[in-house]
Amino acid sequence: MMRFSVLSKGDSTSNALMQRIITYLQDFELIYDEEEPDIVISVGGDGTLLYAFHRYSSRLDKVAFVGVHTGHLGFYADWLPDEIEKLVIAIAKTPYQVVEYPLLEVIIRYRHGGKETKYLGMNESTVKSTVGTLVMDVEIRGEHFERFRGDGLCVSTPSGSTAYNKALGGAIIHPAIHAIQLAEMASINNRVFRTVGSPLILPAHHTLMLKPVYVHDFNVTIDHLSVMHRDVKSIQFRVADEKVRFARFRPFPFWKRVHDSFISDEG
Repeated sequence: MMRFSVLSKGDSTSNALMQRIITYLQDFELIYDEEEPDIVISVGGDGTLLYAFHRYSSRLDKVAFVGVHTGHLGFYADWLPDEIEKLVIAIAKTPYQVVEYPLLEVIIRYRHGGKETKYLGMNESTVKSTVGTLVMDVEIRGEHFERFRGDGLCVSTPSGSTAYNKALGGAIIHPAIHAIQLAEMASINNRVFRTVGSPLILPAHHTLMLKPVYVHDFNVTIDHLSVMHRDVKSIQFRVADEKVRFARFRPFPFWKRVHDSFISDEG
């Protein structure tokens, strides 16, 4: 029997929808299981689905996500509140297609030994200095590429390329392409300091490494999580071995989402 879990954004509209979904699915004899669900339904927006992803990131190979949006159209959340009955019947009665998207692996290592920290990101990771300008040596595949000076750096997944990365002037990448993208935040470029100035798109077998030059304390974000890391030796990024799985009950083409989000709400 299929097991399911529902996560709500927490507002009254989303909470009411969550209760309806739970009741309907239990009426179809599906089992509510917060610990080991086969399918996770997020009710809210893309932020809620990101939260759901991190809640279940230890069992990504066993769980598929589906999103209901109670606010604006989401990139991950594609079902409307008035489609709840249709969605519930689809979950209970029809086999679903699983669509897999690439994720970002981030490994932070520290100067004085210490246990390295590993994260998985669905959208992006950013690195900023705690004081003043960020100065980082950027290595690609073990070779020095540039010394970056500026406000910060953003490394994104293809599905996250429409989020903060896009605001930084990065390219929108289709999630069928297994890659990560490095975008600059306000780099300093003059006769003395030089960065490439363009977003870089790295394929799955390339590793990106940031190495501190002067200071070793940084603010690192992974999606909505923000953590201060001290005494950092290096921050490594690559396309993760793990993937995030979405349950698709109908087509939801990526370029249509881009169109609907940024160009027009109609059709």
